[in-house]
Amino acid sequence: MALLSLGTDLGLGQPMEHMIRACLVALRLAGRLGFDDQQRAVVYYAGLLAWVGCHTDAYEQAKWLGDDLSSKHDAHYGYDFGRASQVAAFLLKNVGGPGRPLVERARVGVAFLGDGRRALESLAENHYRATDELAARLQLGDDVRESLRQSYERWDGKGAYGLRGGEIAVSSRLMTLADVVEAFHRMRGPDAAVAVARERSGTQFDPALVELFCEEAPGVFDDLESASSWERVIDAEPSLGRGLDDAEMDEALAAVGEFAELKSPWTMGHARGVAALCGDAAGDYGLPPREAVLLRRASFVHDLGRLGISNAIWDKRGPLGGAELERVRLHPYLSERMLAFSPVLAPLGAIAVQHHERLDGSGYPRGLSGDMITPAGRLLAAADVYQALTEERPHRSARAPDDAADELRAEVAAGRIDGDAADAVLRAAGHPVRRRRAGPMGLTPREVEVLGLLARGLSNKEIAQRLVISRKTAGTHVEHIYAKTGASNRAQASLFAAKHGLLGGA
Repeated sequence: MALLSLGTDLGLGQPMEHMIRACLVALRLAGRLGFDDQQRAVVYYAGLLAWVGCHTDAYEQAKWLGDDLSSKHDAHYGYDFGRASQVAAFLLKNVGGPGRPLVERARVGVAFLGDGRRALESLAENHYRATDELAARLQLGDDVRESLRQSYERWDGKGAYGLRGGEIAVSSRLMTLADVVEAFHRMRGPDAAVAVARERSGTQFDPALVELFCEEAPGVFDDLESASSWERVIDAEPSLGRGLDDAEMDEALAAVGEFAELKSPWTMGHARGVAALCGDAAGDYGLPPREAVLLRRASFVHDLGRLGISNAIWDKRGPLGGAELERVRLHPYLSERMLAFSPVLAPLGAIAVQHHERLDGSGYPRGLSGDMITPAGRLLAAADVYQALTEERPHRSARAPDDAADELRAEVAAGRIDGDAADAVLRAAGHPVRRRRAGPMGLTPREVEVLGLLARGLSNKEIAQRLVISRKTAGTHVEHIYAKTGASNRAQASLFAAKHGLLGGA
């Protein structure tokens, strides 16, 4: 749940841990109100998942408002939507997309009066429906789901479903207040947090909760920034006790990854496809069982960082500009950062961040090359390329499977994608690929080939020429062979090859 809340932060244009801190604020206020463990659990889980569905119609938001991250930030924190003047000000600023040419903004503005207005009016229901589906999939209770449904209500009755005052669950009222005051506290300080609470008292917020907050504000915000909010929110869980078994862990990660994909219609199903390819290819590629499990799980969540990039970029039908490309290059890093918050999930992030790295150093976000890219990272990169090629994108049509296979092989020939990883992925996808002899100690088929040539005295340069790979790639294979076999030089590697019968036909 906490991992998902980090995605919410990105979708709201907020720094990561905003929703975690807001949840802690709500829990501290709940403590002042004397909530029992069951009531605190509702605040806890509904708090972490409040607004989690805000990215599910980012496609429509970007269409009408331009940068969906900026507009959501404005909608949540910049304007009080219970006042007609504030609604008008928001629309005037955002409809058509700030920064777009005036003619285009005017065209979008005219169209907005029809379809756009109806689309925005349905946002809250869209967000709730997506959130409720996720909550059901993650087996959260009915009380949590009902609190989430009421996240979009206002004290004055001008919210999504028209509930007002005491009709709204206290947990929902607490989270609505905590979300806004945490953002104002972080951006402008405690006085600003108190001021916005008082300004919206009786309209967006419960007046009694506002008074409680204003009285308790110093203690509510105390030490939130002095230590990891992640650790604090994990420790604050009222009923933490049951862990997930392996199957439940896989399902939870798949649910998180698929939920993140709702941000754009162009990527739905991508993570599950990549995970299936990696799962089927891992053994063929020679990954040990534990690494294969980590890779499959990383595949489910490798694109979480896409939540932090505007749909105005992801859904653009034309070529991206330089600044847009730089933002795109951030998304693997954001995936890693989200997963790094949890010691359990951090190893997945270390793999996920590599899915756009390339052997020749031309990839991103870090420009890794050669053996700096792990075997799991190489396989993930190959699977990601193939799966993406078979899917439609706003700037191109989907490739037929054979065409996608040819493009993946071209990436191998160019020295960007690992050849053994590509072969394993293509076999997993059902393409005919000649199987090369695998070896002991986890040696891949390509490493067996390299070992045979190394044993016969060929240099890295000569091995590269013989196998039509780069010299750097040949050197990487040699280093892996030494690491896996325990050899430290050519003579020891030759003894290993002879002992295991790997020299015939090399």
